[in-house]
Amino acid sequence: MSTGIKNKYIDLINQTFYFPRHGFEVKNNQLYFHGVDLMELIKQYGTPFKFTYLPKIGSQINKSRLLFNQAINKYNYPGTYNYCYCTKSSHFSFIIDEVLKNGADIETSSAFDLDLLAKLHADGKFAKDKFIVCNGYKTDVYAKKMAEFAKNGFENLVCVLDNPAELELIDNYAEVPMNLGIRIATEEEPGYLVYTSRLGTSHKLVNDLYLSKIKDNPKFKLKMLHFFVNSGIKDTTYYWSELTRLVNVYCDLKEICADLDTLDIGGGMPIYTSLGIEHDYPYMIDQIVYYIKTICDSRNITAPNIITEFGSFTVGESGGAIYSIIGEKQQNDKESWYMIDSSFITTLPDTWGIGQKFILLAINQWDEEFKRINLGGLTCDSQDFYNSDTHTNQVFMPRLQKDEPLYMGFFHTGAYQESLGGYGGIQHCLIPAPKHLIIDKKEDGTMDVKVFSEEQNAEQMMKVLGF
Repeated sequence: MSTGIKNKYIDLINQTFYFPRHGFEVKNNQLYFHGVDLMELIKQYGTPFKFTYLPKIGSQINKSRLLFNQAINKYNYPGTYNYCYCTKSSHFSFIIDEVLKNGADIETSSAFDLDLLAKLHADGKFAKDKFIVCNGYKTDVYAKKMAEFAKNGFENLVCVLDNPAELELIDNYAEVPMNLGIRIATEEEPGYLVYTSRLGTSHKLVNDLYLSKIKDNPKFKLKMLHFFVNSGIKDTTYYWSELTRLVNVYCDLKEICADLDTLDIGGGMPIYTSLGIEHDYPYMIDQIVYYIKTICDSRNITAPNIITEFGSFTVGESGGAIYSIIGEKQQNDKESWYMIDSSFITTLPDTWGIGQKFILLAINQWDEEFKRINLGGLTCDSQDFYNSDTHTNQVFMPRLQKDEPLYMGFFHTGAYQESLGGYGGIQHCLIPAPKHLIIDKKEDGTMDVKVFSEEQNAEQMMKVLGF
């Protein structure tokens, strides 16, 4: 006779979240991700492994493009919208190929980004009329490569000045007229460690910089004003006040600079790091366009073209990391540890470095009773653990069964983790980098799975170490 007690893992998820959602669903007590049978991948490839689901990249780009263009039409906005991908989120070829296939432009952070774009151009994947927004602190080699790109006909490359001193550096190398942008330093959120972002230039210096150094220099045209709010795009008083302030800075500069026609509002569009949160993307984007147009109209200034630089938003939700639970340690009456067959420090460094949370779900055994647990990694480091989720200060997993291994996954991990973790190099305690799978969808709807890289082996690591 049923007691009516709902203590299974699937009961917990259904009671805690609206489920299924965001591409997650359960069939026969096993988790599927955008139709991908994760247990089938585990059976075929083993664990641990990471994966990238390519179709999610295009859907994110097209979602943003659709919402911005809807708002532009709604408000009769006179400018255009361009979607730039922030390459530092993930430089892998399969990521950037997918980004370019969906018509996105590119934002760079360093000189080596331009080497990457040169290779893509040589391969016929990156045209000379694409936007290249060059951010970051300008080194000598970075400035030289930007000038070479401009000389070679990349007509929409924009060198965004992080500080006034960079202008002289660019001037040393520029042989043909170049497009410039200026990054405006934002004010940080109340309570942050510093008052003003270390990135960018004070808005008080912008007009003088233009009049004294750019206006009469035939090598340059000031085309863009750029800013980035560190906390990201959020429906908060802080974000809207910064947007308002910086659009007014644009209007001040536009009054004296006819060439200025573009506002780059940076990145920071949030992604889903929990099934228990909501992001109203249509409202946020609608209001961004509304604010810019309303302020410009009030100042009798033509509203600018809009550029965004979305990195995590582009690739974050395409990624996942799958692990086996290889053992349980009961440390006291209340604390039970499930040990994974990898390391959080090495494979998901944001969980360790900045306390980032990702969507965490069991892959199988959804019909088993759940229990509160802590998750431990393989390194001999006390910080190699994960014990709280975004929506709660606890983690729950199905109870371990003697006759069936338990598997679990972190999802929406596609941004930054490989570069921060030192992909292909030496990991903490020599924990190997896991296998990486690329998953695409064929025209008939079936999944196409390819192995991008095998799990790192001892010989590879010893070679790096000089043995």
